[in-house]
Amino acid sequence: MSIKKAYNSWAESYDTNENKTRDLDQKSTIKILSKYSFETVLELGCGTGKNTQWHLGKATNIIGLDFSQEMLNKAKEKINNNKVLFIKADLLQPWDVQNEFADLVTSSLTLEHIKNIDFIFKQACLKLKPNGLFFINELHPFKQYTGSKARFETEKGTQVLEVYTHHISEYIQSAKNNGFVLVEIDEQFDQIDENEIPRLISFVFKKNKGVV
Repeated sequence: MSIKKAYNSWAESYDTNENKTRDLDQKSTIKILSKYSFETVLELGCGTGKNTQWHLGKATNIIGLDFSQEMLNKAKEKINNNKVLFIKADLLQPWDVQNEFADLVTSSLTLEHIKNIDFIFKQACLKLKPNGLFFINELHPFKQYTGSKARFETEKGTQVLEVYTHHISEYIQSAKNNGFVLVEIDEQFDQIDENEIPRLISFVFKKNKGVV
């Protein structure tokens, strides 16, 4: 099953099934981004809009991109606000968004499905204003090394999605190659006791002021 088809199938239950990764992503996104100011947001892989509602509390204009029409349909059902525009888009093609639109670009649980993240960093740099922020929250590569993958339950059993492992050094090097500097890096754990493999890794990168 293709990734797009899998997410279309997952859309109906995505917000309601048990999912530690989804829940921790939402919690850590709020914790990290609460300290930053932004008005315009470009959400990559916005899905059912699980983080969009929170962004609305700070932003005046949000564009959410996703390749799954069924996920976008769920997002539109939940969020009816003229400050938000949901667009079906293939992130592997140039994004149909005005350059220097965003103060903040976000990518949550999306890059594990994309082989060439260098292209994503390049596009994010184009769409960000000078000094704009690129927030990434993804399944930790340490978790992936143990065999963890995005998956969901269907009537026919567990559906495991195709994923790619991106090492920490790959994120940082791709950012550097495309005009970003690292602002902060954090790791998210299931328990307060951190004597375990972290579930998520979070980055905040800033677009270099002189980059066009």
